Amino acid sequence: MSHQSHYRPEAVDAPALVTEIKRLGAELGFNQVGISDIDLAAYEARLEAWLADNRHGDMDWMAKHGEKRTRPDQLIPNTRSVIVVRMDYLPADATPVDELLATPERACISRYALGRDYHKVMRQRLQQLAHRIQEQVGSYGYRVFTDSAPVLEKPLAEKAGLGWIGKHTNLLNRHAGSWFFLGEIYTDLDLPADQPVADHCGSCRRCIDVCPTQAITAPYQLDARRCISYLTIELKGAIPEEFRSSMGNRIYGCDDCQAVCPWNRYAQFSKVDDFKPRKDLDSGQLIDLFAWDEDTFLKRTEGSAIRRIGHERWLRNIAVALGNAPTSTAVIDALKTRLDHPSTLVKEHVLWGLAQHGA
Repeated sequence: MSHQSHYRPEAVDAPALVTEIKRLGAELGFNQVGISDIDLAAYEARLEAWLADNRHGDMDWMAKHGEKRTRPDQLIPNTRSVIVVRMDYLPADATPVDELLATPERACISRYALGRDYHKVMRQRLQQLAHRIQEQVGSYGYRVFTDSAPVLEKPLAEKAGLGWIGKHTNLLNRHAGSWFFLGEIYTDLDLPADQPVADHCGSCRRCIDVCPTQAITAPYQLDARRCISYLTIELKGAIPEEFRSSMGNRIYGCDDCQAVCPWNRYAQFSKVDDFKPRKDLDSGQLIDLFAWDEDTFLKRTEGSAIRRIGHERWLRNIAVALGNAPTSTAVIDALKTRLDHPSTLVKEHVLWGLAQHGA
């Protein structure tokens, strides 16, 4: 625990404290707060099988921490409960995904990355929530996480009653769809856990059928190595040729499986200004974005999650999208401007793009 604990369970009315934690969470802008215990044994076996199958691809960090990911008290000793929150991020004024996919000369960027980097937004508010709990109970042990450590976010959220893990392996909520971020507070407070909710995917398989690269290999099974989000964000090397045409104009992430999910008709737009889309990212022309030099890239993606892929992979992804764009002199000329790029990675994808246009 990162904070000295003087917490005495017998001195706390735990159910009343949970009610108060949920009220405080709502005040801080979280759309839902739930409590999970730390028993993730059922998920541990699934994770181990997924890793043994190499479905995590280059994401070595998924395998690196042994059992710390599935055993919260090994990651943070004395953890007894996990407070799990979710926050809606869907921007009201973003160009709809289907409209972007229908205009292949524009860039399609995953909804979550159109505004400010959510890690900072979520972490700040989780920290505030942890402090407010301290005002209620005195000093206690806790650590906050947002996608920042070996934490099994979706299983914890499922156990905390925030939704169920759908066939596309994202968390789904009956009243809010799936356009939300998750965050956690690991704590030594002994809190009564919430009841999980039932799976409501039924016989629907829209997410499986729509996936451009067939990354959802069976219901509830994702092969990350085929997933466009993985290929454009996590993969450091060359994008396998078999997936390049299927990527279309998706240059950072992919939302197809969420966009077709019937539960997302209940999704709420975010009220957080930080998640408002930046115009040049929301519906930018591929040719314009490809022209950004490194300084421009760093300036335009400041405070954005996109910055972490770096300029080289940004160009790699856009070169593929330009290869998939309708053939025009402008597209061919744009690709040619990067033929002398010092990076062999960029050059390889530029040459592939030109070949698509017979250039």
